[in-house]
Amino acid sequence: MNFDDTPQEAEFRAKARAWIDANAPKQYEDDLRKASLGRVVLKGANVLDVAKAWQKKKADAGWAVPHWPKEYGGRGASPIERVIWQQEEGVFGKLTAMFIIGQGMCGPTMMAYASEDQKRHYLPPLGSGEQVWCQLFSEPAGGSDVAGLRTRAEKDGDDWVINGQKIWTSGAHYSDYGILITRTDPTVPKHKGLTMFFLDMKSPGVEVRPIKQANGNSDFNEVYFTNVRIPDSQRLGAVGDGWNVSLTTLMNERMSIGANVATGFPELFDYCNSLTLDGAPALDDRAVRSKLANWAVKASGLKYTSFRSISALSKGQRPGPENSIGKLVAGSMIQEVAMYALDLQGAAGVLSAPEDADVGGRFQAMLLRSPATRVEGGTDEILRNIIAERVLGLPGDIRVDKDVPFNQIPTRGRA
Repeated sequence: MNFDDTPQEAEFRAKARAWIDANAPKQYEDDLRKASLGRVVLKGANVLDVAKAWQKKKADAGWAVPHWPKEYGGRGASPIERVIWQQEEGVFGKLTAMFIIGQGMCGPTMMAYASEDQKRHYLPPLGSGEQVWCQLFSEPAGGSDVAGLRTRAEKDGDDWVINGQKIWTSGAHYSDYGILITRTDPTVPKHKGLTMFFLDMKSPGVEVRPIKQANGNSDFNEVYFTNVRIPDSQRLGAVGDGWNVSLTTLMNERMSIGANVATGFPELFDYCNSLTLDGAPALDDRAVRSKLANWAVKASGLKYTSFRSISALSKGQRPGPENSIGKLVAGSMIQEVAMYALDLQGAAGVLSAPEDADVGGRFQAMLLRSPATRVEGGTDEILRNIIAERVLGLPGDIRVDKDVPFNQIPTRGRA
């Protein structure tokens, strides 16, 4: 792959850079540079409000979701131009974090399965940040086994009545809409009998309960459904074909997470450049340099693996199972980086208040948030199975519930 810009790409980059330079909310640039996984704080401002304002400004100029078709709020940019935009947006791209699920996962699913009228109605405000979407997949009894879900959808006239519970739903507490996978037929094997919908998160019977995390934030939630009615017109794909519909979401999810998850390496490298250990610069220590070199190689590998996926997209291919590699490596890497940074800080690493130890607080926030990164979008174990079976072609795991009707699978505490 040639990483030099073509003349057309160079022109696109120049336009993007000029627009960002003239319009970015630079009053928050320092705060965004200090922001890390698990903690984005803007002095005197609400992060969601600032993010929505920035996204809307981009949308008005055609930059919000540049790779989307123009009729849905994009500018029809190529996958490579999308990468160029992300490179030029830089730290201001951190303001798009709450839109990743909607634009990176729900949007592609809607484009593939919603009606044309629905796409033209729902996608533009999704892309502009005026409406936020979430993904309602995981359940307490299923975890990373998406097909093990128990939320029921029963047909009642032209509507479906939903009852059940989802968990770990990122952003549900500020989302306007969500895509929801349900079980519509429990008498067939678990990967069959599933059906996908989208719904208004303010619908009667939807209850969102934020979950308090170890780092003090509440980024994800439990969501309960009690006799929630969804019209059949909001079904995505055929009845019983929800698993195939969900694959579009899951493949895009792992691509979005793998390509965008923080690794902590840039923050650690900057920190080590200014750190003194035993009266000498930290970079004079061979052990420190060895650690940094190892993570630099991993960070480079993540970057170019992501570019490989972008190249596949540019050829019209659907994101594949190889995207699990980026998420698997980045998820463990940020945990290791944060732990090492705290080791270097010694006793100062226990301080989290910015006024006491800003750097210490950043790495502590990373460490407390990092376990969630290794769970969301598929646990490490699930991703290793995907890579082994679908990338390396190794024999599949033994699955004792394969071809067994879902309602005959032994379980405790059946709902």
